[in-house]
Amino acid sequence: MKGKTVFVGLSGGVDSAVSATLLKKQGYKVVGVFIKTWHPDFLECNEEEERRDAMRVSAFLDIPFLTFDLEDVYKKEVADYMIREYKAGRTPNPDVMCNKEVKFGAFLKKALAMGADFVATGHYASLRKYSKNSSLYPQVGSDTDSFLLHLLRNKDPSKDQSYFLWTLDQKQLSKIIFPIGNFKKTEVRKLAKKFDLPVAGKKDSQGICFLGAVDLKEFLKHYIKEKRGKVINEKGEVMGYHDGAVFHTLGERHGFTITKKGPNDSRYYIINKDIKKNILVASQDKNYFTTVYRSNLLAINLENTNWIAEIPKADKNYTAQIRYHGEFLPCQVKILPKNKAEVIFSKPTMVASGQSIVIYDNDVCLGGGVVV
Repeated sequence: MKGKTVFVGLSGGVDSAVSATLLKKQGYKVVGVFIKTWHPDFLECNEEEERRDAMRVSAFLDIPFLTFDLEDVYKKEVADYMIREYKAGRTPNPDVMCNKEVKFGAFLKKALAMGADFVATGHYASLRKYSKNSSLYPQVGSDTDSFLLHLLRNKDPSKDQSYFLWTLDQKQLSKIIFPIGNFKKTEVRKLAKKFDLPVAGKKDSQGICFLGAVDLKEFLKHYIKEKRGKVINEKGEVMGYHDGAVFHTLGERHGFTITKKGPNDSRYYIINKDIKKNILVASQDKNYFTTVYRSNLLAINLENTNWIAEIPKADKNYTAQIRYHGEFLPCQVKILPKNKAEVIFSKPTMVASGQSIVIYDNDVCLGGGVVV
């Protein structure tokens, strides 16, 4: 790949800095790009500090540095989407949309238009080529290509980010490089020190990028009015109150008040919510399910599905992840018309409308969809 041009998304952090360094050492023509995103006026933002760190890395590596202002795209496709979904009582995943619409949407498109051969990011996931002629895999993708690209989980479960990348397709993946996709975080830290990078000792950022350390519900309350409602148990008995059912998701155990609780009672979990009536249903048994609140909990319907290289087979066993860092649950997948699917779990599974369910075949991320 000597001489090929790669635009690297430099966030100002360690992962992207090591990614750019590795690519330069491999002979690529590397261009550092800081992606300017949106943040609300009422929050303090450290974006300029992050941009300065990205510039420092570019100067250290002696590579060109650019800033892509993708604020409008981010506001529309990530922030507005998240607010809209919460208002509708659904549980969105802004990180999935950020990857789809910003990093591997607008950023990729602009980079290619400016002459890049590839884009690269510091994601902890990797790609592996498979021959199209293999009988193990279907003929998917461009007819002019001789191989398929499979998206693989990182070997460090605590850092794997393939869950956030399930919307990518073969055309996008053919233009993407994940330089640290096969490394553990500890290995990346060691490389940063070895390369003497100016951000080698920098801590990892946490949370949704435009929120920083601010609580998600506090952010949403600037856009959605609070409305006190009842918290009831499985029997319909009023147990407490909350400030708005739209601010909560299934499985949550914080942010609502239980008034009828003894000193030895265990924690309550949200097992259902009624947006129209503004009611939360809570239970001390997080595995409690009843058809009164939701039926057919073994089968979850998905919409807007995307299958990266291999379409799941109806008679094959897979695993599914229903949230980032969630456990991998045994399942089967039934493909339905109009980009829909049904995921059949081996045991009742709590999942909220709007969440992403991502399907895996061992370490291969097949794709996923959004819970109806």
